[in-house]
Amino acid sequence: MRGNVRALLGRVQPGAGLMAVVKSDAYGHGMVPVARAALEAGASWLGTATPQEALGLRAAGIRGRILCWLWTPGDPWRAGIDADLDMGVSGMWALREVAAAAREAGRPARIQLKADTGLGRNGCQPADWPALVAAALAAQDAGQVHVTGLWSHFACADEPGHPSIGAQLDLFHEMLAYAEKEGIEPEVRHIANSPATLTVPESHFDLVRTGIAMYGISPSPALGTPQDFGLRPVMTLSASVALVKQVPEGHGVSYGHHYVTPQRTNLGLVPLGYADGVPRHASGRGPVLVGDGGEAGGSGTPWRRVAGRVAMDQFVVDLGDDVVEPGTPAVLFGPGDRGEPTAEDWAEAAGTIAYEIVTRIGARVPRVYVDERHDSETTARSPR
Repeated sequence: MRGNVRALLGRVQPGAGLMAVVKSDAYGHGMVPVARAALEAGASWLGTATPQEALGLRAAGIRGRILCWLWTPGDPWRAGIDADLDMGVSGMWALREVAAAAREAGRPARIQLKADTGLGRNGCQPADWPALVAAALAAQDAGQVHVTGLWSHFACADEPGHPSIGAQLDLFHEMLAYAEKEGIEPEVRHIANSPATLTVPESHFDLVRTGIAMYGISPSPALGTPQDFGLRPVMTLSASVALVKQVPEGHGVSYGHHYVTPQRTNLGLVPLGYADGVPRHASGRGPVLVGDGGEAGGSGTPWRRVAGRVAMDQFVVDLGDDVVEPGTPAVLFGPGDRGEPTAEDWAEAAGTIAYEIVTRIGARVPRVYVDERHDSETTARSPR
């Protein structure tokens, strides 16, 4: 993780900082340990989606600048002010609520106005931008808010050459110029996500927001592999084989008997299932490295494939003639440099993206952190 942050900082344009996005429990990796590691490696901001995530970072003792952007009516604006958060505002209702919370708190709220430059999700439409800017300036003059940033988000930065990239950049420049002409003096302007950080240097402004790239996963195979950018996947998902048994030819495996053994074979039981985040859509296709892999299959890979359906808590692999002992490691994915599959391999098997593969790993799967540090001291941890 630290190496990835340093590699990304090496690609950022001079004068720009890096926001480490740790939303969704740091994409499944563990929000608090990842936030600490990112800050140690040089990130100057942290980013979360929900206020609950940001407040969780504060409760863990993490200081520094934190932007959270996904607010709904009635959310804890006052708590955000008390916790010194920077809070995203995309519309008039949000500005009214945060201003009311600031009056109650007796201190201004730090806010960042988000512009919808073409993504069509959160953010203020260009037609509504003048009214939001005027209202924010009025609230700032009244001592209710302090506008610390202006920002937006790309829709297709992971598709090299997509015409929307340039169009969004042009519109962002226009909306920035308008807000600044009216009197807003932002500390930071930012639009670059992971793919733009890697491939659109003119979008870096004062800050880049890196999410998936920080976890060592390429935002898109079309952009390149993690290795192309000096990144290494952070998460390894593994389990211990719980049971090995021999079954005869024609034996059904798992619900629905979508897999039937073609001959007498050994089956291995892996105690992970869709309740742990293993995608059921990868039934019959998900790759697993069991032990050292044994004999290579027809494709030349030592991987086994999920045999039959992924169940809630477990799935089965067909080991063929190989005999392994219970307790043998079964690696679903990792960096890939030891012959194991990667999250991208699982994404391909499930018909999704690698973001989803790592983010969906459930809370009951223990996280083991290697070389975890507290207060700048290295603590020895057992490797996987």
